[in-house]
Amino acid sequence: MKLHLTSLAAALLCCNAAMAQSETIDLWTNGMPYATASSTYHEEVIYPKPDKPRITHVTNPTMEIFAAEGNEPHKAVIICPGGGYVRLAYEHEGTAVARRLAADGIVAIVLKYRLPNDEIMTDRRFGPLSDAQQAVRFVRNNASRWNINPDAIGIMGFSAGGHLAASASTLYNIETRTDTADNASARPDFSILIYPVVSMDTTITHRGTRHSLLGKDASPDDVELFSCEKHIDANTPPAFLVHASDDRTVSVLNSLNYAKALKDNGVRFEYHVFPQGGHGFGLGEGTHNAQWYPLLVNWLNTF
Repeated sequence: MKLHLTSLAAALLCCNAAMAQSETIDLWTNGMPYATASSTYHEEVIYPKPDKPRITHVTNPTMEIFAAEGNEPHKAVIICPGGGYVRLAYEHEGTAVARRLAADGIVAIVLKYRLPNDEIMTDRRFGPLSDAQQAVRFVRNNASRWNINPDAIGIMGFSAGGHLAASASTLYNIETRTDTADNASARPDFSILIYPVVSMDTTITHRGTRHSLLGKDASPDDVELFSCEKHIDANTPPAFLVHASDDRTVSVLNSLNYAKALKDNGVRFEYHVFPQGGHGFGLGEGTHNAQWYPLLVNWLNTF
């Protein structure tokens, strides 16, 4: 079943988040890069399963912010839900995780980013990355508003959202804006990659994610640029990685190669591989994989 994103549908999608006292803010207020108008492309909520809504055809990227209690400056995590760069698992890999983080004293921001599409973008390759970079800059510039430590802003992603988070962590020096007056750094201070797509190499990538981002006939240069493991250096942010070894959708070699490149460049990381779980387990509630979340909180507490 497919529905247009009416105010009622939006209210249903965000009802749980509203109970957690979130606020939603437009990502771009001074010109959206790579954007072109379309009269036929409209944001929608779809229901592949009755209890798992997905958002597709995003035209207005937003940040849904879940504040944390306490007087000390908080760490912040910008969350990029997955969905193959075609849709966003906004609740399963977004707001559900954000509520847990906020309860543990971490400000959580769910990024509803644009999905690469030639109908609304002048360059589909850089639309999502520009949104991720802008989210990091925006949170850093407005850190005092939510009592955030501006030097403790991380980015988190699931599946294709993990590719976006890894791209933001390795390609932060690529300028994706037209208005560059804001000189805040787009580099995340740490990254959290959950069963991520990392590489565009056909031997290990998720082909649907690669096709959505780079098109059917990706050039060798684009494959190189968006294979995040190839751009890790000593300045790459520390990372926390989670994968299941039986993931048949996104090979565990994606996160393994990313971890190896971090090791080779002397960058701090923590890497957990679960023997089962497949792909898309989210918080893994009620399963062995649920261990990753408390392990993450322990890792964040070491910063």
